[in-house]
Amino acid sequence: MEGQLASRNNRGRQEGVQTMISMMILNKVLQTKDIGLIQNNMLTKEYFIGYEDEFDFIIEHQQRYGNVPDKASFLDKFKNFEPLEVTEADKYLVDTVREEYLYWKTVPVIQQAAELLKSDSNSAAEYLISQMQDLQPSYSLGGVDIVKRAEQRLKILDDKISSKDPWYITTGFEELDDIIHGWAKGEELVVFFARTGQGKSWVLAKTLSHAWQTGSRVGYISPEMSPVKVGYRFDTLTKNFSNNALVWANKDKLDYEGYKKYVDELGKKDGFIVATPMDFQKRITVSKLKAFIKSNKLDILGVDGITYMSDERSKKGDNKTISLTNISEDLISLSVELGVPIIVVVQSNRGGAKSQEDEGTPDLEYIRDSDGIAQNATKVVSLRQIGGGIEFGIKKHRDGITGGKLNYYWDIDVGEFKYLPADGDAVKPQTRTKKVEEVKKSFKDGKDVF
Repeated sequence: MEGQLASRNNRGRQEGVQTMISMMILNKVLQTKDIGLIQNNMLTKEYFIGYEDEFDFIIEHQQRYGNVPDKASFLDKFKNFEPLEVTEADKYLVDTVREEYLYWKTVPVIQQAAELLKSDSNSAAEYLISQMQDLQPSYSLGGVDIVKRAEQRLKILDDKISSKDPWYITTGFEELDDIIHGWAKGEELVVFFARTGQGKSWVLAKTLSHAWQTGSRVGYISPEMSPVKVGYRFDTLTKNFSNNALVWANKDKLDYEGYKKYVDELGKKDGFIVATPMDFQKRITVSKLKAFIKSNKLDILGVDGITYMSDERSKKGDNKTISLTNISEDLISLSVELGVPIIVVVQSNRGGAKSQEDEGTPDLEYIRDSDGIAQNATKVVSLRQIGGGIEFGIKKHRDGITGGKLNYYWDIDVGEFKYLPADGDAVKPQTRTKKVEEVKKSFKDGKDVF
């Protein structure tokens, strides 16, 4: 009881300090008739506890008439407002109001975390992490002078050119690389989307397995499949073992001795880490993914279902669209921060299913629950099964041409994807011609290519 009373008293004193400094700032704005003290320092109504109406009046007057209201008219409107002659420097006023406001916001968060800590330290830590972004001060409009910083771009370019390691990770689909180059190591949020049962998870597993084969450390977040099931897909995609035989233990369809030898060799390696919601205390967040990437020193991350993630910025009343937009914003920020491409799987809505049947792969507007995902993505690839294969539609490519498509023959059981050349696809003409010649030669030699 004493602790609660002390808390209320501290908060009351804090609000008193905040109120006083807020009143001083409003007085100085009226005194100098310059709104810059508020606008240039990004002071919003939340900073003016007890003077919200006075703040709104000044801002609205400035917006409507182009100037700060006269002190006489202001005092006529707010008769209880105390006029003061303020001589403090602007910097003192701004620094103080920011400090008091941050304290005022932080105290209840710390108190709530302390309360949670009594029973569950994990919940307390998770709560603190979820509140960090909201508590992070943002006091300037910032920006980068791209003219003055041109030398920085030259250095980045030189580093990419001279580096022994490529600045991107190939996709595992040679012809797709021909169009989009690959997954950039940083500032890369890739979206695979399609309706249910069209191969999204297989394509994700394929590109991640290829990344591992080419030397990258891979993270795979699997909300629906166990690590064992993902592991069998990995075996199928890397060495073409029958997935049906592995999953259903059908020894008659499996080169068992070959698989055993493969497993013995694979056990000497590492670097493909599969995690499920249980590894994140049933709540997958961007902050936890950051820790997952750093602790496992990952080079690329795949999330098999963005809708399984929890929004750390969610507020009461937020709908699914807002939450998924927040999550995608935080994922692209995470990619930039850690220099790791992130690939997520998204389901299309019913409109996307109709589009798929009648008009090809679903378009961006059919991403389920959120167009904010597409806005934040750097690349969006739409998928659909067609005949005995799978069609890729390039719906967004921030650094290249969009709207193209390409087709693959897909043997799901052994994990083989073989490009089907077609006039009008997005592959470069010389690449398409080369593939056509390979197909013709294979038939001439009597090989069963497809």
